[in-house]
Parts: sequence; structure tokens; C-alpha cells
Amino acid sequence: MIRSDQILDTVEMIQKENLDVRTVTMGIDLRDCRTGDAESTCAAVEAKIRASAKDLVRNCDEIGSRYAVPVVNKRIAVTPAAEIGAGMDVAGFVRLAAALDRAAEGVGVDILGGFSADVCSGVSPAARTLIDALPRAMAGTGRVCASFNAADSRHGINMDALNLLAERILGVAAATAERDGFGAAKCVVFANQPGDNPFMAGAIHGAGQPEKVLHVGVSGPGVVARALERRLGETGGARPRLDDLAEEIKQAAFRVTRCGELIGREVAAALDVPFGVVDLSLAPTPAVGDSVGDILRILGVDAIGAPGTTALLAMLTDAVKKGGAFASHAVGGLSGAFVPVMEDAELAAAAEAGHLSLEKLEAMTSVCSVGLDMVPVPGDTDAATIAALTADELAIGVVNHKTTGVRIIPVPGREAGERVSFGGLFGASAIMTIREPRRSGRMAAFGGRIPAPIHSLRN
Repeated sequence: MIRSDQILDTVEMIQKENLDVRTVTMGIDLRDCRTGDAESTCAAVEAKIRASAKDLVRNCDEIGSRYAVPVVNKRIAVTPAAEIGAGMDVAGFVRLAAALDRAAEGVGVDILGGFSADVCSGVSPAARTLIDALPRAMAGTGRVCASFNAADSRHGINMDALNLLAERILGVAAATAERDGFGAAKCVVFANQPGDNPFMAGAIHGAGQPEKVLHVGVSGPGVVARALERRLGETGGARPRLDDLAEEIKQAAFRVTRCGELIGREVAAALDVPFGVVDLSLAPTPAVGDSVGDILRILGVDAIGAPGTTALLAMLTDAVKKGGAFASHAVGGLSGAFVPVMEDAELAAAAEAGHLSLEKLEAMTSVCSVGLDMVPVPGDTDAATIAALTADELAIGVVNHKTTGVRIIPVPGREAGERVSFGGLFGASAIMTIREPRRSGRMAAFGGRIPAPIHSLRN
């Protein structure tokens, strides 16, 4: 039986603590849209997305309204475009991106993921052509996101692919220079990219998925933060220990996840598609009070980046997983705590104040989800530095058998310390300093592949 205090807690979570379902993402298999030529393939892709997702937004809104829990983002993930467009030239892939963008706009979703390729053990001709099309595709579309799996724990890190991607990401930034390089905010490079991730920019409809499926991404940094504040504000008892606070996080994560699972299952049933997974991630937004950095501050570090930050983030990530896993029948995606600098007001403030360095951020990503996410860097950063920085982050994922990603944004014409803003959920931040830039050229120039680590003798 549901107790009255639990009902009241949930109402307060919705009204005061930014509880929402962060994203409902429909995965769609597009491999049956390949016809042999660009024009008819693009037409088939657009038609299938429109037919499959025509009721997605309406059902999310209706069911969210029924339970008074808003579904913030409605999104689509599709089969990696390199598989759909194999055989196309650069113009064909640009055309395919435009078709995906029109379809996304037509069904009313805010973002579509899947302009993607797996290049962890080699770059196929189709992947190479898609990557060459990246600057034009990202500059010419508003809703399409790109992602690339350039490393995994089985194959190691493809340095040739990272060099190529670094060049093209600089090209994307240059092609969108009038928007401070915003196009690069839609591109992410992964190690161990999951095929069932509902969060952008890295969502794809990966291998082994049903024809259509619905995944849910829950969030709730505000809920966790307020739960901790209430626990710390209780009087009459002993001062809580860190394990007591971890238990409080687990209980909050359970309630948030249960709410997301309920909404996701209702939407999936209304659309008559299988329900996939719940991604148990704390995904912040630029809104005040909806910040992972805020949680870390409540847990006891006065400046994000101070000693203890990584340990607290590890505790937070673990507690979220433990609490959420018990509330959901299937967990997938990224599942952890996100630390996207521009999208988290507290992290952005710490970066601007100089408390949070790129090096500390990298250390933090070894115990949480995603990696170096939404990090603006100086516009004159060279490709070799971007490739080497990406390799550093992907190495954390490869060695630790976890997903890590890099979404850095070279801001054309801007320097470290200057402020850049993309608005909305993409947020704002000071441009972060890269220490020792242009010192990794010889490393990047070797190319080839960094072999996968041995899986025994772990230490």
C-alpha cells in the first residue's frame, strides 16, 4: 500500500524539485530503407520515421499530463546512418541528414540521434564518407546529432579515426562559427557506446534492438539535492555519516526511477511498441536547483573540483544505480551521473571561477557517466590536441570497461576564460583552458591503434 507521506513526497518532488522524465526516446530500425540510391533511400527514411513516431509527442504529453509528471524531451534514435547510407557519396549523406531533420521536425521531436558510425576497429568507406559529410550535415540541420564509437575494450582506441574526427569537428565548429561553433555540441565521440542510450547527442538504435522500441531517461538532481538537504536539516538525531547520505540518495533514486518506468510503460503501451530500458542517470539542466554540482556541494565540498569531489561523485553514481536498479525491470544506456559543464550551472560556475580544471573533470569522469561533456575550448585548439584529449578520455573507458565520451566544442575566435552561451538546455559556461596545447602532435601523428588492455592481471 502506498502511504500518504509517500504521495505527499512525490507531489513535492514534482512541484518544487524539478522531478520530470527527462527523455522518452523511440528507437527505429531503418535498415529496410536502403534502396541503392540516395533519393529513394532518403524518401523511405523520412516516410518510416513519420509513420513510426507520428503519435509519440502527443502520447508523451497526454500521459505526462495525466500523471502530472512532465516529459521534458521526446526524441528519436535511428540505425547508424553509415549503415543506411553505405554507397552514398558526401552529397548523399548530407541529403540523408536533411531527410532525418525533416522527419524529426515533422513528428515534433526536438532532437534525433543516429548520424553515426562505429569506427573502433577501422574506418569503412561508408564511415569515412559520413565523417567527411559531417561539417555540412551538422551546419545544415537543426535537430540531427552525430556520434562515433572510436574505441572499445575489445579493440582498443582507433587513433586514425580520432585524428580524422578531430579535423572534422573543427570543420563543424567553423561551419557554425556564427553560432559560436554550436554544431560541435551535436557531435560526440565514444568508447563502448551503448546501443540503447536514450540521451543525446549519443543515442543510436543499435544492433540487437527490436524494430521499434521505447527507452526512458530519468533524471532528478533536484530531487536528490532536496532529499539530502532535508536529511541534513533533521534535528534531534546524530549527524549523518556519508553512508547514511548514500542511503538517502538510493531512496530518492528509487522514487525517481519508478516514476520514469511508469510513464515509459504507459507511453510504450499507447504506441504499441516494446518498452526497452530505463537509463538511470542524473542529468542536470542549466536551471537553478537541477545540478549535479549542487549535490556535490551539499555533500561537503565548498568548491566543485576540491579534493573529495571525485570520491563524492563515485558515491553518488553508485547510490543512484543501486536505488534505480531496484525500481526498474531493465536498466541500460549510460546510467550514472552526468557532468556536462555547460548544462550544469554549478559546474559552469566552478569552471568560470577556476575551481574546476579540465584535468580534474577528466578524473571525475573515471567514476561517473559520459566523460568530457559539453566542454567549450579555445577556437585555436589544433586537431592533434583534440585527438589526444579525446584519446585520454576514451582510455578511461577502454581500461575500465565503461562508457566514456567526449563532446568538446572549439569556439571559433574565442579564448579561454571568455563566456559562451547556447541557450536552453545547452546552457552556458566559460571557455576552459587546455594545459599544454600543441604538445601532442607527435603522439597523434603516429596514428594506428592503441591496443586493447589485457583483461587478466587487472590492477
